[in-house]
Amino acid sequence: MTPTLAQPRPPRAGTTPRVDRCARARDWAEIQERMLVPLYEAVYERLEVGGGTRLLGLGCGSGLALLMAASRGAAVTGVDRSAPERLALARERLLPDAGLRAHGAGDTRLVEGGPADVSGPDVPAYNLVTAFQPIGCVAGDSEGLSALLEAATPLAGHGTPVVLAGWGPPERCTTSSVLKVATKLADPLRSTGSWRPALRDDLEEVAHRAGLKPDGSGRVACPFGYADTESAVRGLLSTGLFDAAVGATDQAQVEKEVTEALHPHQRRDGTVWMPNVFRYLIARTR
Repeated sequence: MTPTLAQPRPPRAGTTPRVDRCARARDWAEIQERMLVPLYEAVYERLEVGGGTRLLGLGCGSGLALLMAASRGAAVTGVDRSAPERLALARERLLPDAGLRAHGAGDTRLVEGGPADVSGPDVPAYNLVTAFQPIGCVAGDSEGLSALLEAATPLAGHGTPVVLAGWGPPERCTTSSVLKVATKLADPLRSTGSWRPALRDDLEEVAHRAGLKPDGSGRVACPFGYADTESAVRGLLSTGLFDAAVGATDQAQVEKEVTEALHPHQRRDGTVWMPNVFRYLIARTR
């Protein structure tokens, strides 16, 4: 039986949801980010990431993808200007010596900023660029990505692979049914922040706008599994995909509706399991 969703209260003009960003970053790092490990592994295996790899991670967040590349011997650089709390966790993971966290050390650099902040005449060219934050399920979630890629490609050599990631088709992403809660609760006047079906050419369109040449793609199963409903709610809200809904209603209302939407995916032992397929595109610099 489909749960009845309460009508959202009209949003208050000029207000934004109050979020404990440190707690959200921790939820992302401890609960949600690991769901994308199969995606990272598939890309690194296909591109043979190893000791000769110089990787630039765009929107690196809390750094799990960079950590996995570094464990393969890659020299990794991560930039992120949108989530300083996540970047602080990345520094804890990749630069455990407190004296080295601010500026990076050796083969690892983490910078709060963009590609321009890790460029310079003495910086060797990168031979792999990644943008692993999945796009294609929320209206406007690719805005700004093309510009970010355009800023990054001059730092890479000719023919360098640039990896983009996106949600798979809704019929193969069980989590889509839960993400629709965000649309039902969000301000209908917003042009961004609401769920929409992933489109087949989402990644290719971003690549073309950035002047990149598509050169292969793949699909990876990334099931979302949680110990219980509470951790599932915390993990999903840590993605930021429900921010518009929180702004239009409130945190408690969104948590309630997401919990109800998760019920069909809860197992007898209390765990939550949602199979998903994600897609990645490998494009090349010209």
